[in-house]
Amino acid sequence: MNKLSPQDEHELMVFIKDWLKVHGYSQKDLANELNINSSRSSEILKRIKELYKKGGIYNIAKNLIKIEQNWLNNSQINIQKKHETNSYNQLDIDYTFDIDALMNKMEKDHNINK
Repeated sequence: MNKLSPQDEHELMVFIKDWLKVHGYSQKDLANELNINSSRSSEILKRIKELYKKGGIYNIAKNLIKIEQNWLNNSQINIQKKHETNSYNQLDIDYTFDIDALMNKMEKDHNINK
C-alpha cells in the first residue's frame, strides 16, 4: 500500500477527533481499543498508519466500525444493568406503591388534624 499523504493523515485525525466527540469518548478510550499505551495523537496516528499498511483505508474503516459497535454494545449493556439494578428493586420494595401509600396516609392525617 502507498503511504498516507500528510493531507490524508490530517483529515483522518480530524475525522477521528470528531467521531470521538460525537460518541462521547476520548483519545484514551480509542487508544485502549487500539491496544496502544499512549493516547497521544501521534501514537494513534502511528497505529492508523499500521492499519493502512495492512489493508488501506478499508482496513482503517473496518477497525473503527468494530470499535464503534463495541462501544454501542457496551452502552446498551450498561443501560440494561442500570435499569436492572435499581436500588429499590434490590430491597424488593415496590417504591411506587410505597410512596403512593405514604402520600395517601399523609393526606388522610392532614385532613384529620384540620
